[in-house]
Order: sequence, then structure tokens, then C-alpha cells
Amino acid sequence: MKPILEVQHISKKFRINHEQQPYLSLRDSFSGIFKPKTVTEDFWALNDVNFDVQQGDTLGIIGKNGAGKSTLLKILSKITPPTSGKIIGRGRIASLLEVGTGFHPELSGRENVFMNGSILGMRRSEILKNFDEIVNFSGVEKFIDTPLKHYSSGMQLRLAFAVAAFLENEILIIDEVLAVGDAEFQKKCMGKMEDVSKSGKTILFVSHNLVALSSLCKNSVLLEGGRVKMYDKTFNVIPNYVKHDNLVSNTSGLKLDFKFENNKSWEINTYLEVIVDWNEYSKITMDSSIDIACYTFDGIKIFAFQTEKINDFDINLAANKRLKLKINNPGLVNKTIFFDFGLRNKGTGAYFLLLQKCFVITPGSLLLPNYTRDDVIIVPNLKFEYL
Repeated sequence: MKPILEVQHISKKFRINHEQQPYLSLRDSFSGIFKPKTVTEDFWALNDVNFDVQQGDTLGIIGKNGAGKSTLLKILSKITPPTSGKIIGRGRIASLLEVGTGFHPELSGRENVFMNGSILGMRRSEILKNFDEIVNFSGVEKFIDTPLKHYSSGMQLRLAFAVAAFLENEILIIDEVLAVGDAEFQKKCMGKMEDVSKSGKTILFVSHNLVALSSLCKNSVLLEGGRVKMYDKTFNVIPNYVKHDNLVSNTSGLKLDFKFENNKSWEINTYLEVIVDWNEYSKITMDSSIDIACYTFDGIKIFAFQTEKINDFDINLAANKRLKLKINNPGLVNKTIFFDFGLRNKGTGAYFLLLQKCFVITPGSLLLPNYTRDDVIIVPNLKFEYL
């Protein structure tokens, strides 16, 4: 079966103007009318982007700010054309890119539902069929006949999402607009998107919320500098994104390494070894504390290790140069987990070196194939020694 969406060698070029002169007087402006005033530069927001999306898939699109995510979605939504390449779509597309897009502030909520639905390509009969469900889901029943200019941004978002989610499009494109809504509505939207996906519709979802992305999207595209850096299962893409986007590089001689006991993966009842080498890092003294913490992506702490809390161990910190922490896997909670590493002075909470999300493990990946628990966190056994 052919993909419902084919992105073939898409590139998008913008022209940037650089001013060569400061503000001039009227006389100077006339005298220099025939002189070149600006220098232009070509900026490629997207460069040879290729991927296919199968019907019924939920595809995540991630990347740091400026990677080209929003530009790609605007091209897919036919808001702006590509400079080169083509897109083959085999279904109607509904997009939710910005709060208020496709709405008119002077019209009522009711009128905007019909107008926005028409913009998305829906027939009036389809809008009427789903109108009650749209209004109920949005939670703006009381204000449905009030002009949209009196809605808060959250109310506009709820109505816009409801229109896009309930109308009968084959492809739904959602940018990071859900961040505007409160936690309850975000949870409601995630549930709706799961229902939409199970019904056979296709979703393209851009988000920096990696918890939502990993739970909703089977596959993901990682964009970097306008190019596709990786297109794979989401649990393999997320560690590459986090490692690229969050690692602190100015460690000045400190070495941090993560190794598996069997050199392949963190099987149950085997150890993950965290090796810290500060042989060439001069800032660690007897007044320093080494902290290693492990969290789930939704912020639940699994464990934390602080040399400051272990007296005999802490005394020898300045006299040694390497530390190995061994973490047993008892069958941890079925969530993506990450490790933070920090150096600070004892008795303070301020880190003079902090590596956030320096190692990420996603359930279902080759690194950790044997997660067994759905919602119970068991603190693993820890062993430590100087090397």
C-alpha cells in the first residue's frame, strides 16, 4: 500500500537582507539612491528532506529551535510552497499550527467552527454532524455564541483543537500549540489523539514534550539544521535528540562514561556502570560532592547518589581520581529514564558543573529490552568503588 504522505526532497530557501548603512538623513538617502544598500544572503530552512508516512501512523517531529519543524509543517499544510521538491498527499489535511489560525475575532465561537471547518475542507453536513461533540470537547458551551475576541488563548486553543480533531480528515498536523492549554486539557487532547490514531487516521505531532511524544508516536523524525538527521522508532530517536541538545561540553578534563555489564544492554539483574574520571579535572577537592540522579521523563526521581552523604567514601574523594557506580536493574518502571550528573561544594545546592540528561534509556530499545513494571518504581541496588 502506498504511503498516505510522501515528502520528496523538500527544500525551502529564505532570503535574508543585511543592512550596510546606518539610518541616514533625507539628503544622504537621495544622494545614495543609486548605491547598493543591502547585501542578501540565502538561508535554507529545509534542505533535501525525505520521509514517508503510512496510513494510521502517528509520526513525531522533534528538533531544537530553528531546526525547521514549523517550516516543514507550513509546507505540509500548504501555507507556504517549497523552493524545491514535492509532497504527495493521499488524503485531506487538517492543521493546528498556531492559536487562532483560521478564526475571526469578530465572529462567535459557533460561526468560527463553521468557518474554520470550511477552511479545512469540510462540507457543511460534516460540520453539523460533529458540531455537538466539538463544542462539548472544547468546554466552551456557555460562550459558543460569544465573539471570539472575548475568549482567552486557552479557550481559543480548545475550540481550535476540537474542530481539527473531530472533523473527518485523513491527516492531522499539530504543532507545539498544546503547551498553551492546562494540564487537564493536555491530557484530554492526548487521549483524543490516541483515539484518532486508532481510528486509522494519520497524525504528525511536533512537541518538545518527550513524555507525550514517546507515549503517542511509534516513529519520529529528528531534524537538525533543516535536514533529517534520523528517522526511526521513537525510543531510538529520543536519546539522540536529548544527547545532542542537552549535554554540557565544557567539562574541562572530566570524563563520564556509561557501560553495560554485558557490553550490550541493561538486562534485568545485570549492572549499569557509571564511571567518573577526574584525573585531569582540578576543581574536585575534599569540599566537593559528586551527585548522580536518575529520573523518569515525567519528573519522578528513581534514585540519587551523593558522595557527601557517605562519610568514609567522601573523605577519600580528593585523594582518588576515578569512581565506579554500579546500578542493578531490578525491572524498573516502564518509562523513559535519564541521568543527571553534578559537581557542587558540600552544603550547597549550587552546581559548578551540571550535565543534564547526559544518558537516556528508553523502554523497548536495544539498550533496555526487559522493562517489566507498568507503574511501580523499585529503587535499584547500588555499589560503588574507587578505581
